[in-house]
Amino acid sequence: MALADSGKAIGAVTRLLRDHLIRRGFEVSVGKPELAAEANTTAKLNLFLYETQFDPSLRNTSLHEAEPPPIWLVLRYLLTAFDDRELSDSPAAHELLGRGLSALQDLNPLRLDSLVAPDVRLALESNPEPLKLTFDESSVDLLSKIMQGTDERYRLSVAFQMRPVMIAPAPEPRTSLLVGVDYSTTPQTVIGDEGVAIRVLPTLGPRLQRVEPDRFETGTQIDLFGDDLDGSDLEVVLGDVVLTPVQRLPDRLRATVEGDPGGNPQGPIAAGTALSAGELPLIVRRRLSATRRRSSNLLAASLLPTLATAALVSGDLVLTGLLLGEDSDDVLIAFHRSSDGATVRTFDGVTTTADQQRLTVPGAAAAAPAGTYRVILLVNNQQARSSPSVTVL
Repeated sequence: MALADSGKAIGAVTRLLRDHLIRRGFEVSVGKPELAAEANTTAKLNLFLYETQFDPSLRNTSLHEAEPPPIWLVLRYLLTAFDDRELSDSPAAHELLGRGLSALQDLNPLRLDSLVAPDVRLALESNPEPLKLTFDESSVDLLSKIMQGTDERYRLSVAFQMRPVMIAPAPEPRTSLLVGVDYSTTPQTVIGDEGVAIRVLPTLGPRLQRVEPDRFETGTQIDLFGDDLDGSDLEVVLGDVVLTPVQRLPDRLRATVEGDPGGNPQGPIAAGTALSAGELPLIVRRRLSATRRRSSNLLAASLLPTLATAALVSGDLVLTGLLLGEDSDDVLIAFHRSSDGATVRTFDGVTTTADQQRLTVPGAAAAAPAGTYRVILLVNNQQARSSPSVTVL
């Protein structure tokens, strides 16, 4: 449980410093300098832990890969010397302070030798690096801030730091079932190594980089580029409709979007019963079993409406084609005047059909001035490539 014992590391470092100094013949106290001065009349060194910091150089360093990092600390101490009259500004105190500094310098790095107390060893032995002692600047400003207060006196001291000090939680115990035992039977059956069967796939699954073209109509062949795309158990899914692959290569998979360039429905997409035009998710997935699939990352692909004809019939604008939109779709039609590039009129009040193959704009001719216009169709913000002309008389 050494890692769990590292929660006591802060106190253990203080005790280790104190014990090492005592073994070198010093009287040592721990606490605020003012309290040490009032304790007794024996010449001594006093250790005061005045600050803890997170070690910035080790903040994200883990003991093992893929595990969260422990807490890495820097402990900052003051070393103060007192003579046998409890003075810290006498020559005797200065001499004792110098001897204490020499002892600390000799201790660097701080070692866990055979005389260290067992509980101190348990708290610090998991530290992956030896504890290093570094002396800090002991400015007047630093000492004045630490020793301020009505009961405090300014006392000459030397600052030093100990690092890195690790505090880590105890890891959860790792266990596993025995290999070669069938735990699904009652009683459990020893099946041996020959009964162990683990399905191993040579890949984590397909990965997609791009699709070309990324805007397409029904009847278009699309190429998906990426990695591990040549498996016979792969399928291409647009929205929630499975497309038919026609070619498989390690870095490319070709599939056909239902329908044909002539506008003849072939399957639910072109028939308008499965999808609407718009931006849709496109993935490749591998069949692992009858019920499980492993999917690639997602690409965004734009399925376009196909506008075949536009005509004015008794003042109504009638459009035919594929994926022209249904009642729940955002359908926008515009009259575009080619002579000056102006959009003369837009219509969003349209009548749709269940198969998405016909749109009607009632009274469109009466809403626009006389002239010849290109008809622009957008379904769910995807514009049809074709823009037939109509003439308003």
